[in-house]
Amino acid sequence: MMFRWSPGALRLSWQRFALADASTSTRTRFTETGFCRELSAILSSPRLGDQLVYTRRSRKVSHDKHARNLAIMSCPFVSRLTMSYVKKYASPLIAMYQRQCPYLARSVNTASACSQQASVKQSFNCPVDVEGRCNRCPFLAANKAAIKSVSTADAVEFSEGPWTEEEPAGKPQFGYESHFSMMIAKKKMDHSYRVFKKVNRLAAEFPKATEHSSESDDSKPITVWCSNDYLGMSRHEKVKEAVRQALESHGAGAGGTRNISGNSLMHENLEKDLAQLHSKQAALLFTSCFVANDTTLFTLGKLVPGIHIFSDAGNHASLIQGIRNCGAPKHVFRHNDVAHLRELLRRVPKSTPKVVVFESVHSMTGDISPMEQICDLAHEYGALTFVDEVHAVGLYGERGAGVAEARGILDKMDVISGTLGKAFGNIGGYVTSTSNFVDFIRSYGAGFIFTTSLPPTVLCGARASVAVLSSPEGRLLRRRHQEMVSYMKGALKAAGLPVIDSESHIIPVHVGDPAACTKVSNELMQFGHYVQAINYPTVARGEERLRLAPTPFHDEEMVDRFVQDMCEAWQIAGLSLSPAERWRPANTANFSNSEKLV
Repeated sequence: MMFRWSPGALRLSWQRFALADASTSTRTRFTETGFCRELSAILSSPRLGDQLVYTRRSRKVSHDKHARNLAIMSCPFVSRLTMSYVKKYASPLIAMYQRQCPYLARSVNTASACSQQASVKQSFNCPVDVEGRCNRCPFLAANKAAIKSVSTADAVEFSEGPWTEEEPAGKPQFGYESHFSMMIAKKKMDHSYRVFKKVNRLAAEFPKATEHSSESDDSKPITVWCSNDYLGMSRHEKVKEAVRQALESHGAGAGGTRNISGNSLMHENLEKDLAQLHSKQAALLFTSCFVANDTTLFTLGKLVPGIHIFSDAGNHASLIQGIRNCGAPKHVFRHNDVAHLRELLRRVPKSTPKVVVFESVHSMTGDISPMEQICDLAHEYGALTFVDEVHAVGLYGERGAGVAEARGILDKMDVISGTLGKAFGNIGGYVTSTSNFVDFIRSYGAGFIFTTSLPPTVLCGARASVAVLSSPEGRLLRRRHQEMVSYMKGALKAAGLPVIDSESHIIPVHVGDPAACTKVSNELMQFGHYVQAINYPTVARGEERLRLAPTPFHDEEMVDRFVQDMCEAWQIAGLSLSPAERWRPANTANFSNSEKLV
């Protein structure tokens, strides 16, 4: 790694430099001599003000510079310096210290002569006796007081690429703005550029909202069909009251990280509630489930020696990022393909630590994974299971603990991640597992340690929401939710719209073209319906879709009107409907598959 020194770093603390001591062999100690050697390293520059030219591939400096380095090494102080120091540091320090050391000054003044010689014959005689105890350069001693005042923190790390000579003045710099503009234009050309709709949700009229995306100041009333506030808990009276009380009692912010003034009884009580919900020993809160997934998997991959990670091909970006960044060997199995997972697990010895990472409910397809088969297979090969239940917590199971609870397999989930930002109607994420696992992530996870903790309003609101959804009221909400999901699926299919089959509450409607997908979304907005187009990179190219998520507070009349308007928007966009019977309201009786998950 190469460094450039800022002006403040010219007064470097001599205590910070490691120097091999002849009496301790390979061990190192911090001495003033070490500082002197660092200064002497600057002489490797071919002339004052130049930066060191060093090619990493060859690991050699050019011939004339190498000759100069050998000449400089004749200094009794520099002679102890390794070539790695010569390669590592550039010349700025010499401008300050050549005035004190006559040897340094002579060396700089003879730079051109030294570089022209084919072989190095010239030697310098330092006037200082370096025998015995006198092993410090006296010409630098006067700066000792100033040296102590600044630490090496002023060093600025640069990339690992080779350093080059300073370019002539006036040469144009990189066109940052033009590059940014080009990249944005590229997104617009392939229809993956995201335009945020300005939507103000109305708590008193959920799922109604007002839309403000037009240039005029007028607002437009709309119905939202794509919210992740699946059960409307963000506007529940008990949740709002808990938030109000927390605001009055504790203020708006947390005040710091969990380690520095940002931990409270509210944090620990919510973590206990979440651990109890998932039948685990402990839980840990994060600012979002993206951070929870990324941090947990990164920490696991970095600090468990030799671990291999097996990841479902359909995993969320947060899971992928944590796996990729940790650098552990990874194996990607086809989405929900247990046979392929077995094939990959067989290739790794059972004694090797492993973790299998997958989602219970896939956010874009609505698939529910074969959780029990995956967990049984993982444990057969000695692997941990990491299950993302983000789109399931609050929505499935007797107490709303997710699909694992609904299927009676909570004990087979070693680590569960969830969110407070979807069915619980708030913000934040968490992981639950054994006490040791949670303490391990708490102690080593940078994404948990180095960030401000969740504020009291979020904690109290989320805790109230968890309590409601664990109660009989929560079970009624989940049943009504599944009824509306079933009704809407039937209505869309009967109208000839290409609904992608799924057994979850997520209803994907396949479009397959980004421009057409955006067109349908925009036309629906004109009819007063908000459905966000889902294009690349959220889904693969060719899999563009509309993602519908009805709530318990939509009703059959609203669904009927939506389906009628969607058929019209579909045809305006140049898309054709599948042959189907004349549309009629769907039958709500057949939702037995969904009911099993409530």
